[in-house]
Amino acid sequence: MNIAYTKSLPLWKEYEVLVCGAGPAGICAAVAAARQGAKTALVERYGVPGGNLTLGHVGPILGAVSSGTMRDEVTALLGVRDNDMDGTTGVAHDMETAKIALTRFLKEENLDVYLQTPVADAWMEGNRIRGVVVATKEGLRVLGANIVIDSTGDGDVAVFAGCDYEKGREDGLMQPVTVEFTLDNVDEDQGILCIGDIDDVQFQGQRFLDWTKGQAEAGVIPQNTAAVRLHPTVYKGSRQVNTTQANGVDSTRVETIYAAELELREQMEILQNFFREKLPGYQNCKIVSSAATTGIRESRRILGQYQITGQECASGARFADVIVHKADFLVDIHNPTGSGQADKTIQRCKPYDLPYGCFVPRKIDGLYVAGRCISGTHRAHASYRVMSICMAMGQAVGVAAALCVRQGCLPRTLDVSGLQNALTELGIDLFSE
Repeated sequence: MNIAYTKSLPLWKEYEVLVCGAGPAGICAAVAAARQGAKTALVERYGVPGGNLTLGHVGPILGAVSSGTMRDEVTALLGVRDNDMDGTTGVAHDMETAKIALTRFLKEENLDVYLQTPVADAWMEGNRIRGVVVATKEGLRVLGANIVIDSTGDGDVAVFAGCDYEKGREDGLMQPVTVEFTLDNVDEDQGILCIGDIDDVQFQGQRFLDWTKGQAEAGVIPQNTAAVRLHPTVYKGSRQVNTTQANGVDSTRVETIYAAELELREQMEILQNFFREKLPGYQNCKIVSSAATTGIRESRRILGQYQITGQECASGARFADVIVHKADFLVDIHNPTGSGQADKTIQRCKPYDLPYGCFVPRKIDGLYVAGRCISGTHRAHASYRVMSICMAMGQAVGVAAALCVRQGCLPRTLDVSGLQNALTELGIDLFSE
């Protein structure tokens, strides 16, 4: 049954660049555009900026990119350093500190920020996006813009605008969802660390992850929590836990979210008790905080002028229209149908480029995408979806959007060499071997 609904909406405000979604890509896009002199706004559905850096409770900050990007600025702001694994920060940052630090990061720039303001639709004129419809406490409003950047993660704006997209692998299944949480009161001298499936840390005479898999098979912990990842944080005696898992969840279908949230939070309690009973140094551990939203690894991928492949990522592909250089992370596909990794052998990548065409949707003008929703295959997405790479994406398209405004052109007609010059003038390495 369709309900006829017509209502005249007010054009609330107009901007040159409008960024939708204040996660790692969105905050960098908005700051980058504002620093280029564009009249910029950032809209965010939650009450705190940062996305997975804050409310998503994700840490450490994974992946690497070339030197000079805003990723370096943000990690320094959050007080974390790099280690030798794909540039990943060695420890999880303080999520509460990040909330105020990133709020101030935005305040220092000449831009407007609208929190608790989800995007509800796109304002279109033909095949060009002219702004978005947002939901506010005063009702629906329209924000107009010369250029819109979709950094919502799920590609909401692009889909509202009519862009083509893909979801998941060939059978449609997507990587599982997680609620990360933080433990305190761990004995640092005894408490084991495990950074993930590439970690061969030993426990009771065998690989720790093989032992936890055996515990899951024995029914001690849920089957899909077999891969127990225990990351260090900036505080001694603390662990960031990336272990809960719900399969078969589509974050673009809201009716699937509650059941997943319930399953994940019940797993948290089970895991806390398991750690207390089974792991030396964890006898007195307790959950002190957790994500305020379900952690989504995969949903829509917007089809762009170019679609990067997993093979190109693995081989370290270079592109003439590069705007993110030396992106580096594993092809990290969490199992859509069970625990652990989907592949028996994790595929490492050589540092690769992300070309401009991945950020420009095929059919719609006036729009960029940034973050995990850019144009790539299922395998490619599994590498570039991490936060370090997303921050560099956001900065690049933020600068691009400001250039479009300045030159009076659209994303598909922007001179990419001019964008590359602007990025290198900011100190970003785009061309080193």
